[in-house]
Amino acid sequence: MNQATFNPALAMLRAAGSALIGLLALTATALTPVVASAADEPPVFRRVPPQYIAALGDPGARSGAGAQTWGLWRQDPGPRGVWLKHFDSLVAAGGIAPSLWKFDHSDWWLDENGLIMEQPEFPLPPGRYIVTGGREAVAMLTIFPPDADGDSRWALNRDATIYDVTHLGCRSGRYTPAGDGGSCSPAEAPRDAFKVAPGAAMPPVAGCAKQDYSVLIVVAVEAES
Repeated sequence: MNQATFNPALAMLRAAGSALIGLLALTATALTPVVASAADEPPVFRRVPPQYIAALGDPGARSGAGAQTWGLWRQDPGPRGVWLKHFDSLVAAGGIAPSLWKFDHSDWWLDENGLIMEQPEFPLPPGRYIVTGGREAVAMLTIFPPDADGDSRWALNRDATIYDVTHLGCRSGRYTPAGDGGSCSPAEAPRDAFKVAPGAAMPPVAGCAKQDYSVLIVVAVEAES
């Protein structure tokens, strides 16, 4: 995951021009959340440098539960990552990456290029986000506050699905030990598996349980009132 990877998405948004401006000057009927009350005020958004959501869910779903398991990178983790071939140097540095994030041996992430990434922020804060996959769809994602059981619902509008707003070229895998006391290390990652093809699953790593996440590009967030 790197800035060059996402340039096509940004170019697409710039080309959209007036369409994107329209998204950021929302009216009550333009981008209403899938689940909203009549008392909701029309949301107002501000553009932000690209942020990235790590999302879990059925690619064909338009809404659902479980958003408390979603995370957020507030900046592109790719340029801040460490190549697998430099893992020994990361260990020698006490797990502190050059970008000053801390590697966690029990919970680490890889991107499609073979870069060890910092963990995203969990959970994804409740609110409303304008998201895209850098293809055609641009939609509003609503993350609802957690209920009494800690479950947080999510919803996309404009009939968009998770797949529609997923950046297929960006792959993201989370690796944790497969068993109690087991070893799960980037040193065991198959380096010949990279670069991972767009839309393909991240490679398994010996001793690890793996979770693939969809990556959504955030181009605007709801402005604070």
